[in-house]
Amino acid sequence: MLTERLNLSCGRLLSHMQLPCCQAYCGIPMHGKEMLIYSVVDIEQKSLLLTGHHGEISAMTFGKGCRPVLLCSASADYIIVWDIALCQKRTGEGKVAAGTVIGTLLGEVVHLSFCFSDERVVACSGATAYVLSSKRQEVISTLTGHVGPLTSAEFCPWDKDILVTTSEDRTFKVWDLKTESVFYQSFVLSASPLLSVFFLEENRHIIIGSTDGQVWCFSLLDDHKCHQVTKIDLQKIEKRHQMLKETVSHQAGVTGKSVVDEVETSKPVLKMALCSSFNDTNKEQKKDNSWLCIGSCDGLYVVNLATSELLTVFYFKDYPKLSITMAGSWSISDGCDNSMVFLVSSLFTPVVVLLELSLCDLRRIWAGGEGFSVFPSSPPVPESPLNAELKKKEPNNPKKKGGKKEQPLVFHSKVKSSGYNSSPRRVMFSPKTNVQKSQSSVKATKNTGLLLRDYPADSSAPTVPRIHIRIANKPVCCLQYSGDGKQILCGLGDNSVLLYKSSLTGNPTVYTGHDKPVSSVSWSLNRQSWLSASEDQTLLIWTHGSPEPAIIMGNSMFSKPIKSAQFYYLDKFLLLASGHSLYLYLYNVDATHDDIKRYQQRSFVKMAKCIPTKSGTDITDLSAINDFFSCILFLVILETEFLWHFGLYWIFDSEEAER
Repeated sequence: MLTERLNLSCGRLLSHMQLPCCQAYCGIPMHGKEMLIYSVVDIEQKSLLLTGHHGEISAMTFGKGCRPVLLCSASADYIIVWDIALCQKRTGEGKVAAGTVIGTLLGEVVHLSFCFSDERVVACSGATAYVLSSKRQEVISTLTGHVGPLTSAEFCPWDKDILVTTSEDRTFKVWDLKTESVFYQSFVLSASPLLSVFFLEENRHIIIGSTDGQVWCFSLLDDHKCHQVTKIDLQKIEKRHQMLKETVSHQAGVTGKSVVDEVETSKPVLKMALCSSFNDTNKEQKKDNSWLCIGSCDGLYVVNLATSELLTVFYFKDYPKLSITMAGSWSISDGCDNSMVFLVSSLFTPVVVLLELSLCDLRRIWAGGEGFSVFPSSPPVPESPLNAELKKKEPNNPKKKGGKKEQPLVFHSKVKSSGYNSSPRRVMFSPKTNVQKSQSSVKATKNTGLLLRDYPADSSAPTVPRIHIRIANKPVCCLQYSGDGKQILCGLGDNSVLLYKSSLTGNPTVYTGHDKPVSSVSWSLNRQSWLSASEDQTLLIWTHGSPEPAIIMGNSMFSKPIKSAQFYYLDKFLLLASGHSLYLYLYNVDATHDDIKRYQQRSFVKMAKCIPTKSGTDITDLSAINDFFSCILFLVILETEFLWHFGLYWIFDSEEAER
């Protein structure tokens, strides 16, 4: 829970000013030209007064290190670096605390940031970023290139010669400090200015935030080219989070306030930081580096970057004892005793508060949520499409009185095919010489025993590849093991499907029937049949040992390519995704054919349900359990060019529901 530890009244409004906060200290400007430094550990300790600026202070920040703790402050006349321990010592001796001037007359500085060794400081003034030495008055680099005022700049933690800047021109740049040149310049990301930047060192990602609540995640590779990984809209994930809470409250019989009744406000991304103290209580527990704290005007948002989902929100309005209701700026730091501290300025009043959040409470809030179970707790309701049944047609063969029976115009009871519909050969004829008696039966038994043996529970996962097969430079689009692990289906980009033994030895069986690359393959539970779906909007069901498909689903049945398909509900249904809809089909496979009318299929399918997604965007993948009855489906939905939404659906009631 958010607790207010310190309430500071200022002489002027500090709504959009960069304020300093670290694990040990926090500070605010007083009377424009002075600064007061407070201890975060001991609130009762007397504050430290720092003087030296002739103009109004516009930005303040602490260094990354803890010994010594450095503070950098900027005004229109000076940029000064202060050693907090040395200043406290001089003040205790009755002397005036003094700092080191590292820059003069650089204009109105709106953002300051130390590098991770505290040897350099970047100052953003107008459209220019100045890289200064923290030990003496020296301008190391002057970076110009943005067409709008800069809003933030940060040094890269894994490469000291890389700097990232954001600007009101709605772009960010990755700079090479050695040559003062641009490694990468982004396109215009949003209609609103970019406000903040943050680095994820473990994944080597850059997080960018804007004034309209958009968060972008880019990867920064060794070639210094940024590739977008994901994009998050705070308003959208907040609505999704509220809908989930309302659903859980409704199921629990608790009535809550509707999302429709609330007034929407803009959610600028003022500051970002990781929940980095998760492992303080248990050193053996690996911390979750995907939990991101985002400070906005109405509260603190905790987002899981791995799933692009909102975990929880701490709204100011939910804490009436706090001295602020809307925030203008945030400063975030690790605290003591498994906590985080926040220095927040009020948007409309000259007040600054120091807040503290216990990460144990945050973990408890998230752990208290109800989870999903793939095992059903009750049978489907009568209106559920899972109760649909397929009425099989009884063969109608009336006995004829007299006359000759219908027979083919040949002398045999069956017509032998000329081979036009057999699978194409991939290997030319080669004569067999020195043929010896085969002992394959004994070897096959041994190999089968090895395949059926369970994987040792005390062994780690395999990491060394044993077999590498190149299929004539053809892309492999999908593959799947059979349930017993003896066979592998492989869908290729040349419209064909290969059936391998799991040992990948020998020539595979080739199946053709699609006109475009195969997008999905799936085995049935009994392993007697399997399906293949393609970009040509067709789905084929094959039976074991037959070169012809038993069921062909095409002929404009689907308006868009089939991205994913599988057997579902103990092989009762065919589950597939095409466009923004999820299709559920009943089917009956009859592999027998009339020798004369071989073009007529005796197998047939029937649609049980078509479920369109609420967002109206295409489904890129799906997954469901076929080994037992389960109504939970997992979908991946493409919302924008680079944003994927992961959602759970269940086919339980007559109408679909999204969780």
